[in-house]
Amino acid sequence: MKHMAIALALAGVSSPVLAQTTPATVPAADVAGIAPKIDAIFADWAREAHVPGAAYGIVKDGRLVHVGTIGTQDQESNRPVTADSRFRIASMSKAFTALAILKLRDAGKLSLDAPAEQYVPEMRGWTYPTSDSPKITVRDLLHHIAGYVEDNPWGDRQQVLTEPQFTRMLKDGVPFATAPGSAFEYSNLGYATLGRIVSNVSGVRYQDYIRREIMAPLGMTSTGYDIFASPKDARAIGYRWQDGGYVREPDMADGAFGAMGGVETTANDYWRWVAFLLSGWPARDGADTGPVKRSTVREIVEGANFVSGQMRNAALGAPCRQASAYGMGWRVIDDCDMGRVVTHSGGYPGYGSNVALLPDAGVGVFVFSARTYTGGALPMWKTLMALRDAGLATPRTVPVSEGLAAAYAAAKTAWTAGDATVAPLANNVLLDRDAARRAREIADAKAQVGTCTMAEAIRPISAMEGTFTWHCERGHIAGRVQRAPTPALSLQVIDFRVVRD
Repeated sequence: MKHMAIALALAGVSSPVLAQTTPATVPAADVAGIAPKIDAIFADWAREAHVPGAAYGIVKDGRLVHVGTIGTQDQESNRPVTADSRFRIASMSKAFTALAILKLRDAGKLSLDAPAEQYVPEMRGWTYPTSDSPKITVRDLLHHIAGYVEDNPWGDRQQVLTEPQFTRMLKDGVPFATAPGSAFEYSNLGYATLGRIVSNVSGVRYQDYIRREIMAPLGMTSTGYDIFASPKDARAIGYRWQDGGYVREPDMADGAFGAMGGVETTANDYWRWVAFLLSGWPARDGADTGPVKRSTVREIVEGANFVSGQMRNAALGAPCRQASAYGMGWRVIDDCDMGRVVTHSGGYPGYGSNVALLPDAGVGVFVFSARTYTGGALPMWKTLMALRDAGLATPRTVPVSEGLAAAYAAAKTAWTAGDATVAPLANNVLLDRDAARRAREIADAKAQVGTCTMAEAIRPISAMEGTFTWHCERGHIAGRVQRAPTPALSLQVIDFRVVRD
């Protein structure tokens, strides 16, 4: 009977368990319109993947606009998952460690390009794979390019190592897969080492530093590392699916490897983290009141330039090859539909999780589950695409700067006069195509399209460049202007192209 009740909840029969709304949710009419579709996406996933309990949320424009819960926290009490249920988020913890490193860098306490052994003395004297191997830097550890072997099967089980045990491991040295700085290999050991750097540089345990300096200022009062300090009736218990039933995974204590995967949090806490990160975009004037500077937050998407490509899951529609690089605690993807997606998964004995940020649209989606290595990437991506299709994940419009407006006005003047030289041109323009030729091109274009309105707004690419489309009597003009990098207004590009209807 116990298992049947859970199955009904996963199927969406028991409505109080599925997609509960909590007081922390800020109603948003725009997302409410597609909330049933999103809830169905996650319910289908949970049922098909045998997920005993899950929570998920959507953050938009600094608010938690939708939160859903599925199933139960544990198999004994059948207590339903709520937005306050505590899940371990595994490798999504790395983002907190990376930002702690950047915060210490901002404070002048460490350098990303310094050898890691400067902050972890046990690394001194390590034997590197070749005589010309550079020493591992802090930046190498952030980007997973320290030369360590990929260690997902092994790393998760090191969570419980004590600090003295980790110290002995570091003193013993590490065998290398590649020379440091030469290739990407995902390393939990590398992020555990970053946790040691946070501890040594800050003078307090990395767990305490991150809670004090990042989590607490964001109001994440139910987030931490020591699961045994959590209220028992709030914990989502982790299981694996085996032989047609749930098997409880053993609890792993907080230890030295927690910097790579030990965070426990709730939907009602985690959305605050997502909202804070998204608030780093766009660059702007105004007060900077977060626990870490906005400009520093934007650094998390700077990849290590070991770019890889992979085909997107075919269940998401048309074939799409994504480019991907690892930033600082985040994987940065260029997707053919969604544009820039900043994401990370989490896999752990008893837990799986995923998060994706669309920094250029101010949107984030996250999901936590209580089943081993079942992170919900597919429903998360389906949710992103549903938001896009509903017009709720559109990148912000770049404002028209004063200089770009002046450049556009100059292009209009040149078109009206039939003479590009009436605009302030950079020296390359007439060297590329002389004044007479440009005049002929404008005259020919006018003859083809007739009178144009020229009332349409310019579409900024940046503060220095934009495109425009004019509606004309017999077609359109597609144009582009780009300022030269000089203080005085000077156009290095001024182009008009005929587009037939």
